[in-house]
Amino acid sequence: MAGTGTASCSARCRDAGETAAFAAGPPCAFSPGERRLLALSGPDGRLRVWETPSSRLQHEYVPSAHLSAACTCLAWAPPGAAGGRPSPGKEGPQRKKRKSEAVEASEQLDLLAIGTAVGSILLYSTIKGELQSKLNGHDSKINCVRWHQDNGCLYSCSDDKHIVEWNTQTCKVKCKWKGDNSSVSSLCISPDGKMLLSAGRSIKLWDLETKEVYRHFTGHATAISTLMFITARPPNENQPFDGITGLYFLSGAVHDRFLSVWQVRSERKEKNAVMTFSITDEPVHIDLTVSESKEEPVKLAVVCRDGQLHIFEQVLNGYCKKPLTAKCTIQIATPGEGGDSTPRPVPCLAATFCLDKESLLLVFGNSLQPIIERVPLDTTESHICLVRDVWKTLALTTEMAVTKVKTPIVNSEVKVLVPGIPGHSATMKSSSCRKENETKRKPGDKEESIEDRLGAMDIDVMKVKPSTGGLPKTDNYAVLLVQGLESNDPEILNKILQIRKDAEVKKTVARMPVHAVMPLLHELTKRLQGHPYSAAQMVRWLKFVLIIHASYLATLPDLVPQLGMLYQLMESRVKTLQKLSRLNGKLYLLITQVAALEQAQDGTDVKQTAKLVYEEESSEEGSDDEMAVEKDSDENWEEDDDEEEENDEREDISDNEQAMAVEKEINGDSDLDPENESEEE
Repeated sequence: MAGTGTASCSARCRDAGETAAFAAGPPCAFSPGERRLLALSGPDGRLRVWETPSSRLQHEYVPSAHLSAACTCLAWAPPGAAGGRPSPGKEGPQRKKRKSEAVEASEQLDLLAIGTAVGSILLYSTIKGELQSKLNGHDSKINCVRWHQDNGCLYSCSDDKHIVEWNTQTCKVKCKWKGDNSSVSSLCISPDGKMLLSAGRSIKLWDLETKEVYRHFTGHATAISTLMFITARPPNENQPFDGITGLYFLSGAVHDRFLSVWQVRSERKEKNAVMTFSITDEPVHIDLTVSESKEEPVKLAVVCRDGQLHIFEQVLNGYCKKPLTAKCTIQIATPGEGGDSTPRPVPCLAATFCLDKESLLLVFGNSLQPIIERVPLDTTESHICLVRDVWKTLALTTEMAVTKVKTPIVNSEVKVLVPGIPGHSATMKSSSCRKENETKRKPGDKEESIEDRLGAMDIDVMKVKPSTGGLPKTDNYAVLLVQGLESNDPEILNKILQIRKDAEVKKTVARMPVHAVMPLLHELTKRLQGHPYSAAQMVRWLKFVLIIHASYLATLPDLVPQLGMLYQLMESRVKTLQKLSRLNGKLYLLITQVAALEQAQDGTDVKQTAKLVYEEESSEEGSDDEMAVEKDSDENWEEDDDEEEENDEREDISDNEQAMAVEKEINGDSDLDPENESEEE
């Protein structure tokens, strides 16, 4: 029973495909099982999936932000997790779907988890050839992603100090907890699926059910870069395998030339490593085989940053104080060129063991175009140098790919436009026409003149006139403007930018290539700061550039800093416009008043001196009499006042008498008797 349990755990660990990828090398991962596919991310940010038997490119995926969100780690999903393992409640409908498929989902390799530098995880489907989903839950760079063998969950760690357990069906966070006080660099799941190793400042063993730390392991001086479980039989075959006893794991650190092996035990909790492996440089890629019995050694393949591959074989049967050296070291080199017979080294990118454990898959060369080769494993020699002509192999592959390209048939009437700036390159006839002309030429014929050759390129020599200093046609304004911007020729720019007709300016701006828009805006900004007359002319060009090429300018990410000077210039002028308008109004009032006054004063001046003066003779005497009369009146002003008062009294009495008479007449009491009248008198 113990042997069966160990074998099953070994198979699980083997199918996980948990080959380590470090920051020192390109992220890469072999598919679990037969290692049929290799996922490799190059420096250009693209993900390429290669077939290992034929070294043929199967998939190429370019993320939308492949330069800003570069790939940092890769992990293949286990065969049963294609599309996400269904939950128990949805297992029935999923089975019906499997029956209609030609190939069972358990045998397919579909999902590939891609960790990025911005904190997102991409799930790429190799069957569909497209991005299936995107997981967002981290705030910083993803350092490691690992798939669970049983439930199809995905685990990830990041520089944000957290570990996240993902539900790949709903693409949501299932659980998130803090893994360390610093960034968590690596993860590894135990073969039984109950424990999780995380690497930060120290190595922690977590219980996945309770998310509690089971043990701590310390022993590396630098940041830990990788973790891998090594399952082995317990020392006593009668002892049942409980998932912890007899369980080993491997750890490596950055800038560390030693790989440590730790043992997980329940009764003894040693803090020291069981053994260490000595390597020549920082590890880049690691793969291992699991021993089926306690006598069978564990094989370890370590690719270092210096391009060497080290093979270790060791039986995990106890402590070893001295560091273990590699049993075999493999290097790859190219033969010398010409008279130089010195081979040149070729870096090894990755290596993995085949299912027979007697051969290796080597990946070497360039990460953009790697060479994958299967070589037999021979540990009898301590050092092996494989001479491979890398350039010849790549040339053969390129020629095979080029032969599959079909050349289109072009008629003689078709004109081929070469790429470039419009107007810089003239149209050329097809190559088939030139070949026909060459075949018609006989050995005795004379060589074609330059005029004939220019005529074959549709250029009429007689129509080419010497430059007279004037402006060319409107169709060529855009070409001249681009030439002036590229050569920074002020003479050409002055002639073109002095065009005043709006129709010509609009047509020139519309025919400009988009790569010349920003240089033109910079030139217009510089000229706007000059003379006001030239600024008024530049505004006309600026208006059409912003109207016609607005869609292109909106796509530029750094548009704001590039047009900052132009914006400030426009802002300052707009603020000054209000003040100038007020000043203009005041000056207009003053000028109109001054003009009206000048217009009034423009009439003929009238002489103010009198031509004739008439004076009376008695005017002087009369003046003396008047003065005397005035004096008399001043002296007798009191007498005059008394007389005036008496007159006023008399007038009042007469008024009263008249009123009484009127009343009597109204009442009928008229005094007819004259005696009465006399009495009254």
